Amino acid sequence: MHNPDQQFQQQIEALIFASEEAVTIQTIRQITGREFDSAGLQIIIDQLNSEYEFTGRTFRIHRIAGGYRFLSTPEFADTIKKLLAPKIQRRLSRSILEVLAVIAYNQPVTRAEIQQIRGVSPEYALDRLLHRGFIEVRGRADTPGKPLQYGTTKDFLDLFHLSSLKDLPKLREIREILQENEEQEYLARPDGQENVLSD
Repeated sequence: MHNPDQQFQQQIEALIFASEEAVTIQTIRQITGREFDSAGLQIIIDQLNSEYEFTGRTFRIHRIAGGYRFLSTPEFADTIKKLLAPKIQRRLSRSILEVLAVIAYNQPVTRAEIQQIRGVSPEYALDRLLHRGFIEVRGRADTPGKPLQYGTTKDFLDLFHLSSLKDLPKLREIREILQENEEQEYLARPDGQENVLSD
């Protein structure tokens, strides 16, 4: 039989593994019925990560977006990107990503301010981002008409594996990443098969 401490450790591991988003300490407390503080949870996370490292696992548990989530180790980043790139592209088009970037770097920001920066209406992108939960209404601007202001959510941090907005890459890095992705996408397309997966 497993001892209670090992069972608790396994419960935490199972919750983080099964969740599609970062699992908070409050969620773990509620589901397990156990009382513990963040220091106690971090000890368990460190123990699990030590086991993963010792056994050569390709993942670790990381604290992001106010909770915990499994992430692959850096040396497998290129391999994982190849798997996830089509999924991310289907999820968020480039135009929607651009609006999301404007909001992330300028929040709280109004619809008119986004349009001024991008030069085109952000109406559709805002609707999709609100629907997906990556942005939220933060209030109203103290300007004529009291327009709504938008900001990013924890789901945004979770999507990009960020602990906080302080971890946002510099704008120069964003441009380099976009350019690199475009080059890789172009090189990966066989002639005449650009839309083979679009149906």
